[in-house]
Amino acid sequence: MKTRNALLSTIAVLAMAAVSAATSAGAATSTPIKRLGSATLGSISSSSGALAEGSLETFDFPEFDFVNREIPHSGLSAARVPASHVPRPAGNAVASSNPGFSGFNGLSHLDQRAAGTGLYTNTQFSLEPPDQALCVGNGFVLESVNTALRVFNATTGAAVTGTIPLNQFFGLAPEIDRTNVVFGDFTSDPKCQYDADTGRFFLTLLQLDVDPPTGAFSGRSHVLLAVSQTGNPAGAWFLYSIDATNDGQNGTPSHPACPCFGDQPLIGADANGFYISTNEFPIFAGGFNGAQIYAMSKTAAAAGTLSAVQAINAGAIAAPDGGIWYTVQPATTPPGGTYASASGGTEYLMSALDFSGTLDNRIAVWALTNTSSLASPTPSVSLSVAVIDSEVYGQPPDAQQRPGATPLADALSIKPPKEKLELIAGNDDRMNQVVYANGRLWGAVNTVVKTQNGPTRVGIAYFAATPSVSGAAVSATMATQGYVAVNQENVMYPAIGMNAAGKGAMVFTLVGPDVYPSAAYVTLDEVNGAGAVHIAGAGAGPEDGFTGYKREGADGRTARWGDYSAAAVDASGDIWLATEYIPGGDRSSLANWGTFVSKVTP
Repeated sequence: MKTRNALLSTIAVLAMAAVSAATSAGAATSTPIKRLGSATLGSISSSSGALAEGSLETFDFPEFDFVNREIPHSGLSAARVPASHVPRPAGNAVASSNPGFSGFNGLSHLDQRAAGTGLYTNTQFSLEPPDQALCVGNGFVLESVNTALRVFNATTGAAVTGTIPLNQFFGLAPEIDRTNVVFGDFTSDPKCQYDADTGRFFLTLLQLDVDPPTGAFSGRSHVLLAVSQTGNPAGAWFLYSIDATNDGQNGTPSHPACPCFGDQPLIGADANGFYISTNEFPIFAGGFNGAQIYAMSKTAAAAGTLSAVQAINAGAIAAPDGGIWYTVQPATTPPGGTYASASGGTEYLMSALDFSGTLDNRIAVWALTNTSSLASPTPSVSLSVAVIDSEVYGQPPDAQQRPGATPLADALSIKPPKEKLELIAGNDDRMNQVVYANGRLWGAVNTVVKTQNGPTRVGIAYFAATPSVSGAAVSATMATQGYVAVNQENVMYPAIGMNAAGKGAMVFTLVGPDVYPSAAYVTLDEVNGAGAVHIAGAGAGPEDGFTGYKREGADGRTARWGDYSAAAVDASGDIWLATEYIPGGDRSSLANWGTFVSKVTP
């Protein structure tokens, strides 16, 4: 839930000297969690996907996300790594076939925009990009993008439910009543996970209260949690709400400049707990309070008895160079995988350290220890962090795309200014989805790369660290690392799925001067690294969405894209992947993005 243009705070100048590994710890405080009741997904009516073009949306009514937040990189900070050290990987070949692959089209902008019936008819905003959630288990695939979700049959790819607004699922007010111009709850950034231990699906969502007549934020925010009551995600769910305002009210701690909200909730789980990490921003002021982590008993959540969570302010833990910790990604463990059991149970996490938005050569490995205590009336967990050296990675550029038909740009160009073919946003180099498998902690980031005989492009840097804990302190070493890049083209927004045997795949978008935005992947393991690039869903045209056009209030240059992709592993060890691309066929008036869901047998 972010755009690229907001500068929220200035971070202290980075020291040029190398930083040795250091460990610091954070304590948890108990925060109440509210039961919202239950909902049955399959009982909710859903639309057929029909959208009356021209009557529901006009070119003079742009519908951006109306929270403009970003990682608080500072343009005033000095780079830790000289600009001449931009990575120059050899590049990956593009494969001509996809053995062990199958896939189908997931949700599109048209699906998300047209979702909802009854009270929720024609109440969805047009949103870019499709913030991606994907979870797989018990024969089902649940995909969510932005503020809609759908369940598919994992064997056939057939839809089990229609496309359902998340506001409708959680019993919230519709996003907007266009007839009366009344605004409802602002929601964004879904994530989901199937937990094989409990046999339940977990889904999270960011929510902010608004003033109905104006849509302005009214000052309270929450992280919503839904947990399926059975292994069938089309059935009943328990619904919970965590107050993330952190202004000292409702049992929350008092943080600087709050009321605040927790941007982009991230999720993970170990043998004992379910974990949510957010980036905390003040609602009515500038600033950044850093990552916040919420830990809870996953068995209590699955049983519908969860009454409190353990909250840790990771942003208050000392960071190198005067930085503030951001985007601390909890790890998932694949079905059949071995959890970290030392120190009373351990959940590992990872984050990047590019506080200046330039180049860096470090990552952070985190550990939340004594997670077995989450099941007790008085949990006692502790968070620690260690910084380790890594390959160089850094702020990516925006991506050029192959020219093609752009009907929205053409329509908007009837009046000046003439719209140009959009670039695609490379966003930033925050840590993406993290997996703990076979004793390794895998993660990846967008990065700038220098391709052969060409300008800088967007590439991917991936890492596999070996973590360990002694008491409450974490340490780690780098087991393997590498890059994914395609000569002259861009690869961006990675998500890694790794099975219990340490075999995996990484999904991303492939786009460039010669390639329409396409869904792609590489196989990945510790011995062979990243293989050739496989195109799962070939793009049918360029991105032609409203977020890059001046007539729609944008900068007239760069379209929102990706924010993140998603990966999951099923009980057979197959890797499921989902990412944004441009399909052919029907589209809405304001955007033409879609998503592609792949299954890869590594």
